[in-house]
Amino acid sequence: MAETVKGLAEAPNEEERNDTETSSAHPDYDGDAIENRAEKEKYPVKWYRSTFYNALILGLCNFLAPGIWGAMNSLGGGGDESPYLVNTANALTFCLMVLSCFFGSVIVKYIGIKWTFIIGTIGYAPYAAGLYTHNRYGFDWLVILGAVLCGLSAGIFWMAEAAIALSYPEPHNQGRFLGFWLSFRVGGQIIGGAINLGVDAKDENAGKISYHVFEAFIALQALAPFVGLLLSQPKQVQRTDGLPVRLRILDHKWSTELLAVTKLFFSRDFLLIVPLIAQAVYSEAVMFTFQGLWFSVRARALGSFLSGVVALIAGNVLGAFLDSKKISLKSRARGAFIVVLGLQGAWWVWGTVIVTEFNKTNPVYDWTTAGFGKGFALFLFWVIGFQVNYLYLYFVVGNLAKNEEEVIRIAGLLRGTESAAQAVSYGLSSVTIMGAVGGVYLNFGLWAIALLPAWLVIKEIGVTKGDLKVSRERALADAA
Repeated sequence: MAETVKGLAEAPNEEERNDTETSSAHPDYDGDAIENRAEKEKYPVKWYRSTFYNALILGLCNFLAPGIWGAMNSLGGGGDESPYLVNTANALTFCLMVLSCFFGSVIVKYIGIKWTFIIGTIGYAPYAAGLYTHNRYGFDWLVILGAVLCGLSAGIFWMAEAAIALSYPEPHNQGRFLGFWLSFRVGGQIIGGAINLGVDAKDENAGKISYHVFEAFIALQALAPFVGLLLSQPKQVQRTDGLPVRLRILDHKWSTELLAVTKLFFSRDFLLIVPLIAQAVYSEAVMFTFQGLWFSVRARALGSFLSGVVALIAGNVLGAFLDSKKISLKSRARGAFIVVLGLQGAWWVWGTVIVTEFNKTNPVYDWTTAGFGKGFALFLFWVIGFQVNYLYLYFVVGNLAKNEEEVIRIAGLLRGTESAAQAVSYGLSSVTIMGAVGGVYLNFGLWAIALLPAWLVIKEIGVTKGDLKVSRERALADAA
């Protein structure tokens, strides 16, 4: 049986691929019924080749690299007294990530997805070292150099981990895989907040974070490449549905690959979700600048810790919902869109009112200060919103990819578009008026602009989209 399934899952020829790309729209095709059958078909796997094991390794690297990066930024402006230098450095990082994401599939073509992933972890520790020397000695240059190195490596890391997260799991476990993996990202934020609370819990004033916090961060980020060595190659992964993982770029010129990436970017579906991606990730600089401007050192540490906990819970709840077999794929896609984007709108209304007030009164809130809760709760909800937005984006693009090569390309485009939006966000947040209030106003506008074009794509998921998942499960169903 397993051999039969593997044979059916071989890369299709052009005629078969064209048939696959329209299979989900066939009137006799019941994708949800096939998903249920796929979930019942269980093939034996070795634990160290399983999708859960690889989700763990992927998550640990996410925790050690971007997770700890997020922990530093969740302390407000990279833990500095003023957020503006760090926002400038982060803008530079994300600008370079746009470039490295775009060329990511070319790198995968030559060295494979695993080594692309490992190399992508290397640039994070120098960035933490730059923040350490700035925090302790007042040096600015290493912050900028660290931002450059981080940007060049992080782009290919983001592309590689996104492609792995979309391709390794069984389709009926996709949401749980994404939720589990992204939990480690906010896990970095939780650990960072806990470390800082232990060091600075008595500091009720505004200011910068203790440099001892950064020593711990550097040590953790330096471990990431070694943990990455434990990841299975795609051909080694064993899935419970018996289907192999193929995550590669077929042999053709690098210029042809770049042309294919460019063509995918300008496709109708991807262009329509660009505003959805932008509004989701623009908020990172907005919420961390908000925290750095208006809260004390220990309040920022508490915010980093608690926001990570609630975001972890929310992300895994959404992941479980997106895997639910009692609800059709179409209903899951539409229901999650309404809830996630609806809550975002409510929080942006709240944020607009709050920052307008804060810009007039210039408060510094500690947890002993009257009125602390109204701004602190907003920060928690913003972090929840970022996490569920992020997970939902992966669900959407995972249903747009039509073949294994396109998974790598669309992962790079997703991460490159994210990086461009965050470069603009951190760049504008380094300007005083934008950091204080303008970022919130602009993000509110981006959210409103994203709704209609995103809906034009979302409403087709489970109707005419979901092709890669459909082709895999159809092969399994036919084999059975």
